[in-house]
Amino acid sequence: MKMTTNTILMKRLAEAARHGKVSRRSFMSTAIAAGMTASAATGLWTGSARAEPKRGGTFKVGMHDGNSSDTHDPGQYVSRQQIYLAHQYRSYLTMIESDGTLGPDLATEWSANDTASVWTFSLNPNASFHSGRPVMAKDVVASLNHHRGETTSAAKALLTTVTDVQADGDHTVVVTLENGIADLPWLMTDYHMAICPANDDGSIDWESGDGSGPYKIDDGEWGVGWKLSRHDGWHGTGAYFDKVEMLVLNDPNARQTALVTGEVDAVSLIDLKTSALLQRDPNIVVENVPSAAAITMPMFCDTAPYDNVDVRNALKLAMNRDEIIEKIAFGAATKGNDFHHSPAMPYWPDDIPQRDYDPDQAKSLLKKAGAEGLSVSISTADSLFSGAVDMCVLYAEHAKAAGIDVKVVREPNDGYYSEVWLKKSFCAVSWGARPTPDVMYSLAYKSDAAWNESHWQNERFNELLVKAKAELNNELRAEMYREMAMLSRDDGGTIIPMFNNFVYARRKNVMRGEHLAASWEIDGARAPSRWWFDG
Repeated sequence: MKMTTNTILMKRLAEAARHGKVSRRSFMSTAIAAGMTASAATGLWTGSARAEPKRGGTFKVGMHDGNSSDTHDPGQYVSRQQIYLAHQYRSYLTMIESDGTLGPDLATEWSANDTASVWTFSLNPNASFHSGRPVMAKDVVASLNHHRGETTSAAKALLTTVTDVQADGDHTVVVTLENGIADLPWLMTDYHMAICPANDDGSIDWESGDGSGPYKIDDGEWGVGWKLSRHDGWHGTGAYFDKVEMLVLNDPNARQTALVTGEVDAVSLIDLKTSALLQRDPNIVVENVPSAAAITMPMFCDTAPYDNVDVRNALKLAMNRDEIIEKIAFGAATKGNDFHHSPAMPYWPDDIPQRDYDPDQAKSLLKKAGAEGLSVSISTADSLFSGAVDMCVLYAEHAKAAGIDVKVVREPNDGYYSEVWLKKSFCAVSWGARPTPDVMYSLAYKSDAAWNESHWQNERFNELLVKAKAELNNELRAEMYREMAMLSRDDGGTIIPMFNNFVYARRKNVMRGEHLAASWEIDGARAPSRWWFDG
């Protein structure tokens, strides 16, 4: 029997849906265009792509960016190893769903007063830690207070306006703020805000690795890998795999080989130079997810020569971002404009002129600054992102036209975020996506933020940051974020080449839902609890 073109198309479409390669919207529009009725297309989608996830098996994932110096302390989380692991064995008040919306985790509902200065969170009464004890309001209070007061937590800047955190019974938490924060429920998804068991003195037990996430830790070693098993008391949905193994594979070749040979079922990052080749493998599915993740190159604004704004802007103008996106990201990125606010975030200021490559203007600024013949060093490492070292080498070539000598320092992968970032005056950094500009600016651009990676101080920027947090009028808030973006672009100490897509891969027998979260790689760092095996 001869098959028609439309029949062949529908068979391929059904196969793509079954393996998570097509969204429901694309599936439906293509099916209807091929002559199917809406009801028939819905039935085919249901049968092809919306089959009930199957439980069982051991899911193995190869991770990039893992260090032996990493820790269970949520206030010190920084590497992908820590972030991915935390989303398996610990819980948060809220979570970013696969479709990008805000959803419940430990909190089942939340509400605020009219000024967003008092927030009330109701907790799931069925949630429990892996040790068997129930998750109570006191645990949430202690966990949030871990980032307040005298603390070294990187998340301290996010909670500076919090004046009180109180338990109202066993399953209600009330957060009071000096100034309103309209985004507080979104802020609770920050990976530092993991909920840990409270100690009797009000501190938290982070050392034991006890948590209330979908999987509990059975064994593991920082910088090597982790073995986990399903938490039978998990209060949420998913957790289809019986066991999860998370292997640190910092070397991109080792990671890709492990995926192709079946040693692992998924990897958190693939080498973009070989992604096209990998896509030809019928057993591999490559995911390419636009995001608010960013590559930054911070310069210490309090250290010569970066303490001169003309030098900073000359270094920004000395970069050909289009060529970097073409040759390093292979098109899988959005051009940066030296302010840390992605088009994937709300309140995006789309009318700000794009800073383009202009070596002549860079030369002029250096002459004005008395810094002609400028020579600088930039640190980077292979484990940061695919092409990290090559990007810096290419930037050095661009800078030559402006008379700038950029020396590229290739640092060891292990310990980069503890020995290089925040310590060396010019380096490359890979940032995960943040849900709102307020979260991003509060973490890394606020004057007293622990992660103020460029040591930038701007009084007007900090004034606007406080005002924007509490502003409930969206138009006024957008105006404030636009002014903050201009201040960052023209006075700040951070070069932002691009907002990079999350490009990772899984084997064909690993299934996923209709959407992929754009908050972190591998479905918002939650692939082990959201994905499942086919058959």
